[in-house]
Amino acid sequence: MSVDVKNELEKRAAAQSSPVRLTKNMTIVDMVKVLEPEIRRALPTVLTPERFTRMALSAINNTPELAGCTPMSFIAALMNAAQLGLEPNTPLGQAYLIPYKNKGTLECQFQLGYKGLIDLAYRTGQIQIIQAQAVREYDCFEYQYGLDSRLVHRPGEGERGEITFIYGLFRLSNGGYGFEVSSKTDMDAFASRYSKSFGSKYSPWTECYEDMAKKTVIKRALKYAPISSDFQKALSMDETIKTELSVDMSEIRNECLPDTSGSEAA
Repeated sequence: MSVDVKNELEKRAAAQSSPVRLTKNMTIVDMVKVLEPEIRRALPTVLTPERFTRMALSAINNTPELAGCTPMSFIAALMNAAQLGLEPNTPLGQAYLIPYKNKGTLECQFQLGYKGLIDLAYRTGQIQIIQAQAVREYDCFEYQYGLDSRLVHRPGEGERGEITFIYGLFRLSNGGYGFEVSSKTDMDAFASRYSKSFGSKYSPWTECYEDMAKKTVIKRALKYAPISSDFQKALSMDETIKTELSVDMSEIRNECLPDTSGSEAA
């Protein structure tokens, strides 16, 4: 791309006189430069466009297939992670950018990771304890719901066997608490039905099944917690595809629709 063309694109982006067209043959650096005025407005103050660019390059290095996604969906998914203060596609497991076939087009889907969800929950200041555990067949495990609810889990020693249940729990700073339990069979059925990238080789359900199952039960348990509106907004960004930028990405509508073309998720 020539310097003159790049300069013209930057002027158009700054003036917002017409929509900026991104193409897949642009480098990530070029895309960020073209969209820099919008990116600067949408980024949290602690993150610079230069740091944002490094995050983008790192995500593509870790998941090269992201380079084939529509440019705007990739930038928007990365912006979700940036506004939440989470590192995507790293061993930290905070968040994931996933190539996903949306109505026949390869787009980038944003997903919260288990550890990212835990981080966000603690940031609210309302949570004293939040965690999830996998129960295995040789563990001692008992639970009951109701007014006399209780949860007892004593891990077995040595070889504990296969996962049988997953549970998540929280205790609030004011002493309130809650928990949610799911059998492995129910979790598999849930993931297959509701996770739009389940079964994809890029899905964290493939490489990080236990963490994704833990995230799911934590989200279920938190339905009973009086959590802040900011945290609710963060949860609403999970498993979304977006194609616009905003100072509040939770306000941008989700473009992730059922694929009626018969194609599997990428």
